[in-house]
Amino acid sequence: MASRADNIASTLNLANFSKATELQRRIWFTVGALIVFRFLSFVPLPGVNPLILETLYSKTQGGVLDIFNTFSGGSLQRMSLIALGVMPYITASIVVQLSASLHPALAAYKKEGESGRKKLNQYTRYGAVFLTALQGWFLATGLESYGASSGLQAVVDPGLMFKIGAVISLVGGTMFLLWLGEQITSRGIGNGVSLIIMAGIVAQMPKFFGNLFEQGRTGSLNAFVIIGVIALLMAIVVFICFFERATRRLLIQYPRRATQNGMMAADRSHLPLKLNTAGVIPPIFASSLLLLPLTITQFAGKSVSPDTVMGQVIVTLNQYLGHGKPLYMVLYAAGIVFFSFFYTAVVFNPEETADNLKRNGGFIPGIRPGRNTAIYLDYVLTRITVLGAAYITIVCVLPEWIMAETGMGTLFFGGTSLLIVVNVTVDTITQIQSHMLAHQYGDLIKKAKLKGRMR
Repeated sequence: MASRADNIASTLNLANFSKATELQRRIWFTVGALIVFRFLSFVPLPGVNPLILETLYSKTQGGVLDIFNTFSGGSLQRMSLIALGVMPYITASIVVQLSASLHPALAAYKKEGESGRKKLNQYTRYGAVFLTALQGWFLATGLESYGASSGLQAVVDPGLMFKIGAVISLVGGTMFLLWLGEQITSRGIGNGVSLIIMAGIVAQMPKFFGNLFEQGRTGSLNAFVIIGVIALLMAIVVFICFFERATRRLLIQYPRRATQNGMMAADRSHLPLKLNTAGVIPPIFASSLLLLPLTITQFAGKSVSPDTVMGQVIVTLNQYLGHGKPLYMVLYAAGIVFFSFFYTAVVFNPEETADNLKRNGGFIPGIRPGRNTAIYLDYVLTRITVLGAAYITIVCVLPEWIMAETGMGTLFFGGTSLLIVVNVTVDTITQIQSHMLAHQYGDLIKKAKLKGRMR
């Protein structure tokens, strides 16, 4: 354990980092790309009055738009060129993944290797363009009627030309972000789209801590409550780091093979099964579905007429599905558990994994290859998914309860945001460590070649 810690410490040594010029260029490129992303979030759509829009948005908080606004770094609140962020691409990616698991033709692409992956990525981009154009049209239509009941008009000159211009601008903004994410992945330190999402969430940190300390200054919150919230936030981050790195490693054994010494030895490896296979998809889906009725009534600028049956149902749902309400938290937890099992079943196919093991001659000791291996994998995956679903539920529901009790209505403290920030940060550190190791090995190879020439 000590040797591993020393290895990591030596890898992240500042002296070694100063010599890794390639890594420095990648980091500076990534920082520059994220700065461009933040600048674009302040460029408003043509034909939109930002001041009136900010006034209207402050009156319609609490819906599903708050989630998208958090992920886009406040771009939706300012209705900038990148108001939709990369969420259409994320949605299209999820749809393509689901379709690839259910449709035989798309499932065949997954088995073709790199060429099949490129085809699925191309379909994902087409889907992102379509979803961005569709969401942009409805967003532009909603903006024209936004604030009609209060006598405010967010759009300067409503009409068909405004809608067309808004759709073109939003599609261009989202596609530019996807291109920027690809550049970060290839020329930066990797995880381009994830880093863009994380940058948008982290940009809300000053607002969160500013509101927290302002409430302490005005006496709305006790000093002990503020200290407790910060301590709990740090504890949740450590909790996420532990569970996100947790895996169940299944021993895989291969047939005996002859070695150089003439001895027969069996090859062994491990099949890692993550505790949280579904990632951040369950809380995003669950919260989006629960907050959809509230968003429909608020974004329309007026309440649904209570005289109709549908109006009474939506108004009743809005009363019970607000943040911190008991019914909301119960349904939120149930939705997280359901989507955890559902999405895990989509992304991991035990039968396909068992067939691949059998084809390569591998087997789990004590389990017959083929169908029995698939049943065993499904059994193990179901058991660890129970723990994973419980972990995500605790991380997401606990901040909701704290926000309801303390009155801190900010989604930065939400479990989904914390999950994304911690996961992307850990992956980025891993990428930096990999580049440092590659640099060190490159130096060792150069030194070995020089010594060989001198001899």
